[in-house]
Amino acid sequence: MKKDINKIISAFLIPFGFVTLLWMIKISETIWGWELYTYGVLPLHTSGLKGIVFSPLIHSGYDHLISNTFPLLILGWALFYFYRELGIRITLLAWVISGIWVWVFARESYHVGASGIIYSWAAFLFVSGVIRNHPRLMALSLLVAFLYGSMVWGIFPLRERVSWEGHLMGLLAGLLLALFYKQQGPQRKKYSWELEEDDDDQTDEYPYWMAPTASESGKQQQPSSNQENREKQKSRPIRVKYHYTGGKSGKPGNNNSSREQD
Repeated sequence: MKKDINKIISAFLIPFGFVTLLWMIKISETIWGWELYTYGVLPLHTSGLKGIVFSPLIHSGYDHLISNTFPLLILGWALFYFYRELGIRITLLAWVISGIWVWVFARESYHVGASGIIYSWAAFLFVSGVIRNHPRLMALSLLVAFLYGSMVWGIFPLRERVSWEGHLMGLLAGLLLALFYKQQGPQRKKYSWELEEDDDDQTDEYPYWMAPTASESGKQQQPSSNQENREKQKSRPIRVKYHYTGGKSGKPGNNNSSREQD
């Protein structure tokens, strides 16, 4: 029980630390009057390349940051709880991949915010749970779909001042990573009856519709009785008898020999 509690708390530390950093950056920007949006992604401009690294740390306003805070905490905890070994790797790759795609494909404007990370986490958790066929992870997928299924509308250009490109690229990055890492992380447990089926498939000489019947297999293994008798007769030694027919004098007459096989 204590181990489970420690795992729950430790999974919460990284997303909580990340959200704390975002709030510190936003408060510092307000206090000192910085304009950090210029550190966002500016597509197809060399100066906008730095946004690949810095854009998830910057938010346009407090309402923007508040709307991202709870998804970051909830989805981040789920990622680091169920995919502890992959959590950091998935986050960094989604960060970089979605940022590069936004720089290449998005419209000419500054794109800021951690929404791309949120969409990546949501897509990864949902798709991974489905393709792994793991009961707990599939339940997590359903929970993500229930809580954040409406996020799908964010990938369409419905609002002018919302970076739907960042949402879309984040979602695609999460989908790609879920497929790429499907063999790593938690896997569905295989039961003994499934393993026995695999062994039977490997040891069967014939498919069930081609397997010889009991009578056929008996015929193949045991020769017929007639064949056995012929083989025994061939293997026995040959004995030769000479028959004498006596004449009137009692002497042997003409010898008529014949060879017989008993």
